[in-house]
Amino acid sequence: MATDVVHVVDDDPAMRDSLGFLLGTEGFEVRLYEAGADLLDGLTKPAAGCVLTDIRMPGIDGLELLRRLRAAGHALPVVMMTGHGDVPLAVEAMKLGACDFIEKPFDDEALIQALRSALERGGIAGAADPTLREFVRRVGTLSERERQVLDHLVAGRTSKEIGRTLDISPRTVEIYRAKLMAKTRAESLQELVRWSVLGGLA
Repeated sequence: MATDVVHVVDDDPAMRDSLGFLLGTEGFEVRLYEAGADLLDGLTKPAAGCVLTDIRMPGIDGLELLRRLRAAGHALPVVMMTGHGDVPLAVEAMKLGACDFIEKPFDDEALIQALRSALERGGIAGAADPTLREFVRRVGTLSERERQVLDHLVAGRTSKEIGRTLDISPRTVEIYRAKLMAKTRAESLQELVRWSVLGGLA
C-alpha cells in the first residue's frame, strides 16, 4: 500500500542505512534523508506514510522539523527517535503532535510496531481511545506520593533528582516507581510518558 511509506530522517549514515535495510525487509517503502531540510524539500502534498526522525540533529532538529511539517500543512504521523535521557524532549515532541517516540537503542520489533501503529492511526491517539481513558482512570488510583513521582518521571528527572526534591532516598523512589508502573500497567517509561502526555497529564 502507498501509505506504508516511511520517511527516515537521520544525520548518521550508518543508522540511516541500517534503518533502510530493516524497514525494507519488513515491506515498507523507505525514503532516506540526511537532514530535515531534505525531507521538507522533497515532500509533495498530500504526502503519504509517516516520518521517522532523530530528535537530535544539526541544523533542523526533530522538534523544529515537526513544527515546520505542521506549519506547511503536512499531517503525516511523526515518530521520534530519542537518545537515553531525552524524556523532556520527547514530552515536548508529543505536545507538538508527534504520535510516538522510541528510545535508542531500540528493539527492532518495538520500532516496527510503533511505525505500524502510527500508519494505522494516521496520527495522534485521541482522547476517545479506550486504552487512554483507562490509563487516566488508573492514574487516579495513585497515592499522592506516587503521583508526585510520576510527574517528576515525566519531566525527565532521574531517581536521584526525584529523591532530592521529595527528600526521600533514590531506592524509595524506585519502589514508588515500580508501584505506579504496576498500577498504571505501563510496560516502560516510554509508554508511561506517552500516555501521560496524550492523556493531558503532563
